[in-house]
Amino acid sequence: MTDALAFWTTAPGAGELRTEPVPDPPPGHLCLHALASGVSRGTESLVFAGRVPPSQFDAMRAPLMGGAFPFPVKYGYACAALTDDGRRVFVLHPHQDRFTAPEAMCIPIPREIPSHRAVLAANMETALNIVWDAAPLPGERILVIGLGVVGLLAAALLARIPAVRVTAVDIDPGRAPLATRFGCDFAAPDTAPGDQELIVHASASEAGLRLALDRAGFEARIIEASWYGDREPAVPLGEAFHARRLRLIASQVGAVAPVMRGRRTYAQRLALALDLLDDPAYDLLLEGPTRFEDLPAAMPRILAPGGLCHVITYGAG
Repeated sequence: MTDALAFWTTAPGAGELRTEPVPDPPPGHLCLHALASGVSRGTESLVFAGRVPPSQFDAMRAPLMGGAFPFPVKYGYACAALTDDGRRVFVLHPHQDRFTAPEAMCIPIPREIPSHRAVLAANMETALNIVWDAAPLPGERILVIGLGVVGLLAAALLARIPAVRVTAVDIDPGRAPLATRFGCDFAAPDTAPGDQELIVHASASEAGLRLALDRAGFEARIIEASWYGDREPAVPLGEAFHARRLRLIASQVGAVAPVMRGRRTYAQRLALALDLLDDPAYDLLLEGPTRFEDLPAAMPRILAPGGLCHVITYGAG
């Protein structure tokens, strides 16, 4: 039995490091030392603010979280860690310096992927599932609205489809170089092109979803990749929504997209997400780092609007 430090959210906008025992790993489990973890801003900001609606308490549980919603809760799911025998693995675990986890949940990190970049694996897994749900076709006109980490990763994957034209849209013109680096055009909302055949909405805003509906072409597919927590966006499903026979499709990483369900396990999907990170360009999506011991004071700043994926570093790294 050893002790570990873990980050717990204790009240809206407040967190602390707590000491907790780490038992010897039972059969089928590994003892792990954190190297780096990533703050998944969209979901973790809602958790940190206490904005997970009671109806979603069960659905929003992370695989290895501690406590219960709303507070106190130990939350997070993007950790690169080291096993006792020196292997690097990615595991869906909250921010904690030492812990045990089921070996089946510990996905090897490819040798060419640095630990700091590996923390993007959870977001890349979400982007991969979005692309599976979207089922893009060569030559389609594609719009991605909202260039946070998930939106940028989805845009980067979609831009690999032959002959597509991907336009990435954000209210922040500072996102333009990132969009260009990943093979996309960039547009502000008021200049976003219309008649789009596939739209991924990832801005988590009512305005972004309204834009998606407005720019969709006849029988277009709109993939709703945002989660609004306890908000209730109002969107125009009157007007031309039915006349244009639009399809609004929810995408959520908690289930493997139907087209691949039964063909890929959760572990295989996550392993593929790690493989897809073999590009130094993805380092542009990382911010920080912040030392783990400074996380309680830093978390409000880390979760302020406009950031990307913030890296937390540990002594083992």
